[in-house]
Amino acid sequence: MLRIAVPNKGSLSEPASAMLHEAGYRQRKDRRELVLVDAENEVEFFFLRPRDIAVYVGSGKLDIGITGRDLLLDSGSPAEEIMQLGFAGSTFRYATRPGTAKDVTEFGGMTIATSFSGLVTQHLADNGVDASVVHLDGAVETAIQLGVAEIIADVVETGTTLRNAGLEIIGEPILKSEAVVILPQSRLRSPGGTPIPGAPDDDPKVRQFLRRMQGVLVARRYVMMDYDIRVEHVEKAVALTPGLESPTVSPLHHEGWVAVRSMVPSKDAQRIMDELYDLGARAILTTGIHACRL
Repeated sequence: MLRIAVPNKGSLSEPASAMLHEAGYRQRKDRRELVLVDAENEVEFFFLRPRDIAVYVGSGKLDIGITGRDLLLDSGSPAEEIMQLGFAGSTFRYATRPGTAKDVTEFGGMTIATSFSGLVTQHLADNGVDASVVHLDGAVETAIQLGVAEIIADVVETGTTLRNAGLEIIGEPILKSEAVVILPQSRLRSPGGTPIPGAPDDDPKVRQFLRRMQGVLVARRYVMMDYDIRVEHVEKAVALTPGLESPTVSPLHHEGWVAVRSMVPSKDAQRIMDELYDLGARAILTTGIHACRL
């Protein structure tokens, strides 16, 4: 069976399980369940701490994992991101008291407190900065007040918590993160680090899983649009709704009219409906797409 790691809690957990359910996989009903066998799809799910998933996948003990890009990079595990999933987005940044420093190049000799010590250590090294890193498990914004560090590095959403602590965000983002699918590097690269041709497409089970997940992503981004329009306006109409390859155009019983069906981006659907109506289209309908294969 394909062995897949899924986050068992936190902001990654519910969206990941929802996406897997949309992809046709069984998911647990009891949060205390740590292992779930989906025999019909030949998959075994392991519900693990998000921070541990990259370690298990990198070791090769599990075939696939869903985790955050920040957690993957922080772990230093030999696993690689192969698909972005579009949820649990976050930005990882530095913050300090006003006047302490303007960007990472001024951190030399200072101490940075963070829950992502591996990620920060690598970022400092990439910028040629010699600074100390203190690992904390949480609430890093109090580290400066308590004199543990001069700088903190943490996930920033609105920045309200940092401002309330008298801190300001400085420099460019360290990382923009989101949920990702990861595979062991051993599946993707040779021991020398050279990419393996065809990987991961050489494994039909992995290929099927990725195809299903990609299908969910597309289904979430598009709706199916149907409308009727006069023949003389078809070219202008299909220019608005080109579809992924080409729309379906079918003659109607009423002469001079055709029915058009096409996938359109859901975020643009209302605007497209307005423009189609102005062209003379009628009976304009949109319907959700629950699954697809491209």
